Amino acid sequence: QSEAHNWERLAKSTAVAKTTRKQATPDGETVWSRRQSVPGTWNVGDVSEVEDIVQMIVDPNSSYARSHGMAMRRAQDAAIIEAAVGDSRDGAGDAVTFPAGQVIGDGSAAITYDDVTATTELFMANDVDPDEEKVMVISPAQARKLLQLTEATSGDYNAVRPLTAKGYIESWMGYSWIVSTLLQSPTGDGSDVDCFAMTKKAIGFQMNKDIWARIEQDPSISFAWRVYCASTFGAIRVEDEQCVKLTLSETI
Repeated sequence: QSEAHNWERLAKSTAVAKTTRKQATPDGETVWSRRQSVPGTWNVGDVSEVEDIVQMIVDPNSSYARSHGMAMRRAQDAAIIEAAVGDSRDGAGDAVTFPAGQVIGDGSAAITYDDVTATTELFMANDVDPDEEKVMVISPAQARKLLQLTEATSGDYNAVRPLTAKGYIESWMGYSWIVSTLLQSPTGDGSDVDCFAMTKKAIGFQMNKDIWARIEQDPSISFAWRVYCASTFGAIRVEDEQCVKLTLSETI
C-alpha cells in the first residue's frame, strides 16, 4: 500500500464560555482521524489492422480512442459511486461501514418528495454548511419517477425551463441532479438501487496518473495498430456526514 493516500478528518469542535478574566487558554483536544484510499490501474485496448483503415469510412483508431476515453471516465465514476455507498477504509486499513443513520429507504418504494426533504434534513442535522454545493445521483428509473412528482415538474415549485429543454430536472431542491446507469442494486436482482446525495467534501478522489492513451504500430503483429488507454486512481468516502444513501425501488 505504498501508493495509498491518507485523507485527514477533524472532528467537530465545541466552543465553551469564557467565565473569568485571564482564563487559561482552553485545549479542546479535537480528535483527528483519517481515511485511506488505495489506487488501482484501469486499462483498455484494441487492435486495428492496416487494411481496416482502408476499408472503413471512419478512422477506426480515432473511434477506438474516443471509446476508450469514455470507458475510463465510466471507470472513474464507478469508483466514486462504490466509495460513496460502500464500506470506507480508516487509516489502519480497516473497513468502515456506511452509517445506518445516513440511510433513507429500504428499497420498497421509489423516490418521493419526502425522501428529498429527509435528505436535506440529515445534512442540516449534521451541520453541513447550507452553502455547500450538493448533488443527487439517481438511476434512470428514479429520474422517470421524479418527472411524475408534481413538486418536481410544477412551475409553482420551480422553474420548468430545464425540464422543457432537456427532459429532466438539472437543479431542484438545492441539488444538482445526475442520472447514472452505474448505480448498484443492494439485493443484486435489479429490483432496487442505491442512489446517494453528497457534497464535494464527501469523497476523496486520488489521481496517481490521469487518463493517457497511445496509438502505435506493433511490428510483432504485422504492424497492426494498437490503441491503448489507462489511468491509475482511487476513491474513498472521507466525510460520512456529507453523504446520504437512498435505497429505492426500481419498480415505478
